[in-house]
Amino acid sequence: MKNILLTIEYDGTLFSGWQRQPEKRTVQGELERVLGIVCRCPVQLNGTSRTDAGVHALGQRASFKGDFGIPTDRLMLAANNILAGGMNAVGKAGDLRILSAEEVPEDFHARFDAKGKKYVYKILNCQETQIFRRNQYYQVRKELNADAMRRAAGYITGTHDFKCFQSAGGQEKKTTVRTVYELNIIEGKTEAGQRTLSIEIKGDGFLYNMVRIITGTLVEVGLGKLSPEALPDILKSGQRQKAGHTAPPQGLYLSKVYYDLEDLAGL
Repeated sequence: MKNILLTIEYDGTLFSGWQRQPEKRTVQGELERVLGIVCRCPVQLNGTSRTDAGVHALGQRASFKGDFGIPTDRLMLAANNILAGGMNAVGKAGDLRILSAEEVPEDFHARFDAKGKKYVYKILNCQETQIFRRNQYYQVRKELNADAMRRAAGYITGTHDFKCFQSAGGQEKKTTVRTVYELNIIEGKTEAGQRTLSIEIKGDGFLYNMVRIITGTLVEVGLGKLSPEALPDILKSGQRQKAGHTAPPQGLYLSKVYYDLEDLAGL
């Protein structure tokens, strides 16, 4: 019996999220289908994060167990060939790819052994409509004040009750207290010279839509609709309606999953 840990990247545009659903194309469902063909046995994946429809991943992790003969290094190559289109895959890239496959101890679980995650949220800050970037960025047309957003981010970093940054509809959690180790706002430009802002957030866990609501709140700070100094009171209130809007899924990327606490905390 092998226990395999996968690292996966995907463009979430045409997926109905991670979790398998009847009659819908999902990342988990597609991977389980292809791995079942390669391993010649049913496969059930345990994913670290149940990303929503439209959300992307640069480093999603998932594990599965099975009694199959194909070598681990060949498993990834065979699965990626099918995911890219099989015999017609020359020169083509699909929207889902396995980046690595490794054998791990039998008791390892991709979700329950994770110590934390890093997300990146990409904002395109320009006036002109960008149709070819609409599935990769959240376009904000009015100029954002990045310095004000950074001041607000300073209040979010640390250990807090993040109930105000949680959407209704997620799984009930025992506690809404989380630790955000880093929250950085990085300015850049596209190849065409358009301004971008990347919000990078690393923490020990995230509530339902927490990153998207934090992003929406920071955008409202950047637009001058909220003061950076309002963040402590928003956090203390625990009220969702006091925080900003929920940013759309298209700009969100699951960047990295941490299994080492020291790596997560930057120790």
